[in-house]
Amino acid sequence: MSLLLRTGLLFSGSPQRSFHHIGALREWGTTLAGLVISSAVRSPTKPALIDEQGVMTFAELDDRTTRLAVGLPVDGPRPRVGVLCRNHRGMAETLVACSKRGVEVVLLNTGFGAGQLRAVMTELRMDLIVADAEFAPLLAATPHTLRRLVVWADTPGDPAGAGLTVEQIIHASPAPKLSPPQVQSRTIVLSSGTTGRPKGARRPPRPGLWPLASMTSRIPLRHKQTMIVEAPLFHTWGYAALQMAWGLRAPVVLHRRFDPEATLRTISTHREAVLYAVPVMLQRIMDLPPEVLRRYDTTSLRIVALSGAALPGELATQFMNEFGDCLYNVYGSTEASWVSIATPKDLRLDPRTAGRPPRNTRLVILNEENRPVGRSTIGRVFAANEMLFEGYTGGEPMEVRDGLLSTGDLGHVDHRGLLFVDGRQDGMVVSGGENVVPRDVEDALLKLQGVHEVAVVGVPDDEWGQRLAAYIVPMPGVKVDAEAVRTYVHTQVARFAVPRDVHFLRELPRNATGKIVHRWLAGAARTEAARAEAARTGDTAPRPVEVPEGRVSWPSAWPPPPSAVPPVSGPAQVSGPPQLPDPQPGPPLPGSAASAAGG
Repeated sequence: MSLLLRTGLLFSGSPQRSFHHIGALREWGTTLAGLVISSAVRSPTKPALIDEQGVMTFAELDDRTTRLAVGLPVDGPRPRVGVLCRNHRGMAETLVACSKRGVEVVLLNTGFGAGQLRAVMTELRMDLIVADAEFAPLLAATPHTLRRLVVWADTPGDPAGAGLTVEQIIHASPAPKLSPPQVQSRTIVLSSGTTGRPKGARRPPRPGLWPLASMTSRIPLRHKQTMIVEAPLFHTWGYAALQMAWGLRAPVVLHRRFDPEATLRTISTHREAVLYAVPVMLQRIMDLPPEVLRRYDTTSLRIVALSGAALPGELATQFMNEFGDCLYNVYGSTEASWVSIATPKDLRLDPRTAGRPPRNTRLVILNEENRPVGRSTIGRVFAANEMLFEGYTGGEPMEVRDGLLSTGDLGHVDHRGLLFVDGRQDGMVVSGGENVVPRDVEDALLKLQGVHEVAVVGVPDDEWGQRLAAYIVPMPGVKVDAEAVRTYVHTQVARFAVPRDVHFLRELPRNATGKIVHRWLAGAARTEAARAEAARTGDTAPRPVEVPEGRVSWPSAWPPPPSAVPPVSGPAQVSGPPQLPDPQPGPPLPGSAASAAGG
């Protein structure tokens, strides 16, 4: 209770409004609907949402989402609505309206290709799709039998020639006083699919206030802050940011496309700013030229809360040296929500740490015999809290031990009680009988001059079982030699951990949330090898480009001139010289100058 008092959630403002606020929470619970309704009672004129269309107060958000809930063209005891939108008010309003109506929501990944979307729609059978107009061609490629109706969230007219828009529904519908639905709304969040087909994970419908108390036990979130949510709302972290912000009655700022400089500009315009992001966004901010970083006053930045992927190398230290000790790294998963949180103090001790479990979270490291391991011993990470998911929509099995859910990761807790995530269980490399943690090799390589980004994986080897392959994105204008890479790594780690294969890429293959997808690395290397061979032979024929479904470009902010990038020397296994990223085929790509996306 003391934590909730410190946040300002309870008992701030007039006693009468506090009374009605608590009453609304008691009636509606801490669903998105309940958070918006109670905030409108307590702080009706306070900004709830800020985007490119302007400012919307909690009273306006409550009224508009009630009208949208009434007018949603769905029926039945538990209709299912898919949402395929970027970060903007249309998506946020749809999520709240579905919560008020008792609709089951499926958060669809904006990076999906037609095949991925078709597979998800075949399994989940949605009654209605709410989508941005830019995804009309993608939806047109799915069979009409898989969807009944599309409502466009961000356009005055249906680009397909017929249909409704969110705005039309809101203007045509009444705003009666609603009662909580008999069937609680549930949200299905799709896993990232980095190891295969995305799985649907059902989130609990009424999480209560204790999850917010758990988060604020490690991150000093307050109701007077402004929450800039760059993490995509279809992702667990972006969706959680929306819940936390409105749980605190704090305004949310949304950008439909992530742009690192625009993010700094937004921070500079708010007195107490909190940034919710994924790690690659932090990398792209740090990639900005020094004169751009100095252009904006970011002293109002109180918190940067990251989740969604591991923090590479010294990124945490570099960021805090530039912006102050405001960085919090949240480790979790779609299934387990959060597991641990690293504070700035933790990250100063070691920038690779995932921190410590927050309040009401249990963390255990188990061996293969399901017994707890000692300190500094690598094992399987299990966790439990009040926000564990309810199961997969497809009925896939999940590993639970004594009420603790497996995250699928390997990790260890050191002598200080800090958690370190050593990689996925299926990512451990066994080479010549020796266990190798790829993360250790990646961290070593990131200290080598000229290496900007890196991913290390195991590949099959006839003699050793597996060998290590390193995929490196060099810094512009710096010569990186494959043999020098091996020599350097040999001075940092054991001999059996030295990568035999070294590939140089234009950028690492990532999905829409910025995660590196390891199974796409080999294809990216083949593409680079083909480009290098074409350059060597003078072949002007179109070069093969392998772009798997779901891959999204996140290029860096520094574009070096082609002449500044020297050729890369090394043995035949090196795939070619680094160059500027070519535009990828397909729809606009998040992270690019033309369409840098936050989702």
